Amino acid sequence: MMRVAVVDAGGANLGSVAYALQRLGIAPEITASARALRAADRVVLPGVSTAATVMRRLRALDLVETLRELRVPLLGVCVGMQLLFEHSEEDDTPCLGLLPGRVARLAEAPGVRVPHMGWNTLEPLSAAPLAEGIGAGERAYFVHSYAAPVTADCVLACTHGRRFAAAVQRGHVAGVQFHPERSAAVGARVLRNFLEMQA
Repeated sequence: MMRVAVVDAGGANLGSVAYALQRLGIAPEITASARALRAADRVVLPGVSTAATVMRRLRALDLVETLRELRVPLLGVCVGMQLLFEHSEEDDTPCLGLLPGRVARLAEAPGVRVPHMGWNTLEPLSAAPLAEGIGAGERAYFVHSYAAPVTADCVLACTHGRRFAAAVQRGHVAGVQFHPERSAAVGARVLRNFLEMQA
């Protein structure tokens, strides 16, 4: 049986992420234990809060180096994806640094509200395992005010005022800005792809 650990980083979406995994036949362990993360086959880092709040909790739990040293597939969700990058403009927060780039606030403009909340269209950019089977025009559910840049690691892009990274993957490190647990079939597909990723 695959061991999937969901990091208890204090986010309000812990239960819904766990339930989404249960629907795929996985019984995830919600944990704040470094030992449990190191023993897992897959690790999910969710986050519904601010980058600074989640990083502060990860430091308090002594999980920062554990996450940096993981060699099994790691999936960041929402703020959890933003933390994969080097830095977030939100509260000027140093992050995990697993991916190059800086997370910036989305800009408000006529017809562009921040936070970006609701369904939006995905733009596939590469054939990475995380994005397999997700076609142009498919939609996912977003709730966020900050976003990562479109870099070489971006596998799905989205546009809300500006183009940003909706999903990223570099080797075993992956992330989604949208909420897979609230994104119906697309969300289930992304989670399934993550579970099938090779270490």
